[in-house]
This record gives sequence, C-alpha cells and structure tokens, in this order.
Amino acid sequence: MDKKNLSTAPIVRRYRNIAGITVGAVIVLIFVGGLVRMTGSGMGCPDWPQCFGQWVPPTDISQLPADYKQQFAVQGREIADFDPVKTWIEYINRLVGVLIGFFALLTLLFSIPMRKIHPRFLWTSLIAFLSVGFQGWLGSIVVKTDLSEGMITLHMIVAMVILGMYLWGWLSSYDFEIQNKEESSKLTGWLIAGVLVLVVAQIILGTQVREGIDVLAKEMGEAERANWIDNLGVVYNIHSFYYFLLLAVIGLWVHLRRYSSSRLFTGLKNSMLILLSLEILLGIGMHRLDIPKVFQPLHLLLATLIFASLFAQLVVFLKAKTNKTEEMASV
Repeated sequence: MDKKNLSTAPIVRRYRNIAGITVGAVIVLIFVGGLVRMTGSGMGCPDWPQCFGQWVPPTDISQLPADYKQQFAVQGREIADFDPVKTWIEYINRLVGVLIGFFALLTLLFSIPMRKIHPRFLWTSLIAFLSVGFQGWLGSIVVKTDLSEGMITLHMIVAMVILGMYLWGWLSSYDFEIQNKEESSKLTGWLIAGVLVLVVAQIILGTQVREGIDVLAKEMGEAERANWIDNLGVVYNIHSFYYFLLLAVIGLWVHLRRYSSSRLFTGLKNSMLILLSLEILLGIGMHRLDIPKVFQPLHLLLATLIFASLFAQLVVFLKAKTNKTEEMASV
C-alpha cells in the first residue's frame, strides 16, 4: 500500500480518531485539575482510590462516621470539615482520569495493527499508556502527602509528557499527508524547540508559583490576599518576566512566515501567537487583581494549549522535512 492510500486505510483512521480524542481528554483533565486547585478541592477526597472509604462519595456529613476527621487523617493531621462540593469536584477529577485510562487503553489496542506501518505507533502508545498509569499512582501520592510542594509540579510535568506523546502519535498518523514545498533549514527546527523549552520552563515556574500561593493561603489567610504577590519571592519574579518569551515567540512567528505552505502549520503558528497574547493579558490581570480564583484554571488551560501548539509545530516540521527528503531521494 502506497503512502497516499495509507491515509485513508481503516486501521489508520481508527487509530487517528481515538488518539485525537485522547489528546482532547488529556487537555480537559489538565483544565479540570486547575479547577480542583482553584476551588481548593485537592483534599476533597482524603483517601485514594476510594473517597471517604466509599466508591461513590458522600453527599452529606450524615453519611460519614462521627470521627471521620480522625479516621481519614492525612500524615497524622485531622482533615478539614467535610465539604460535599469540594469532595465531588475532586471525585469528578478522578473520574475524568479513569476515562482517560480507557481512552489510553483503546489507543494502545488500535495501535497494534499500526505496527505494520511502523513500530513507533505501538511503542509510543504503550509508553503513553504506562505513563497514564504512573500518573494515576502519582496522584495518589499527592493526596497521601497532603498536596506536598514539588509533587504537584512533578504531576504537571508528567501530564505534559503524556500530552506530548499522544500528540506525537496522533500527528504521526497524518505523516503521509504532511508536505511542505518551501526550503527549510535546521535553524527552523532548533528555533521551535528552543521556544518550546522556554514555554515548558514557564509552565514549571507557574506550577511552583501556584504551590507558593497555596502555602501563603494557609499561612496568611484570604484576608491577606492582596499581599500574597509581595511574598511569593524570586520564582514569581522570574515567572513574571514574560517579555523574553514574547519576543522569542514573535521572532519565531516572523521566521516561520516563510514556512507557510501547509494550512495546518500556518494555523498552529498563528494560534501560538494568539494564545500567548491572551495568556500574557490574563497574567497581567491576575497580577493587578490579586490573583482571582476564576483566572487560575484559564491561565493553566492557555499554557497547555500553547505547549500543544508548539509541540505540534515541531512534529509537523520534522514530518514535513522527512517527507521532503524521502521525496527528493525517490526522484
């Protein structure tokens, strides 16, 4: 079967569809995780995998034993008063995680026939599936350690790795359709990769800032919310220095204008700049309005979409370059 027919082969279409759904589901889970953080629901379920020892969480305190604070203590400390809203927000977060587990399994199963085209589909899907399982285990550790600093950042990093793997697999299923008529250099790939590294660094710093906010919320209380930013320290100052990243993205966008024969690539390039502009505006709003809760999950969602856009650009660029090289070699 030649490359043109491969793009419409049933095994490719099945894999492409489920891999695309899994990509979307991972992004949704990251956003839901942001909602959990925004509402302070991270310990809404103090145990794992059950919630208050039940597979279906309670909706009223009357469904819990009188000594539930002691019975479900975390690291020897009594838990907070039962809040059904926070409990169910955390539980829904877990349900979305379970749903992604099913999508990951289906992606793995649909990748088995794809090994006939290239083994990378099977191996990528297998590693991604195992990473989803590791992420679930890591989530249990986050709960058991009472949302300890560092663990949340690691949890976020693993989420980005998983997203990257599924993006790579999904876009690789379009390998046979990705073409580029323009001449390109190694510099283009390095520029995309460099900006991607900067974005990942900003996301990691942002997660650490979020950890710092949680600590200050406990130590200073909501009454001192206006003073939180002044106490966040050097990590927040570095994270707030977005000018360099903005210049890097604008420079990349200008450079990529010469690499615009692909509609997909052009869309990714433009979305990168638009998303970063919105992200910066939202960040400024968070700074000036004392970090409103409603802005926090949106800030995380935009960061995730920026990462996805840049990672997709890198994959598409590499695929187009490889296809062009193969085409020239066959002439």
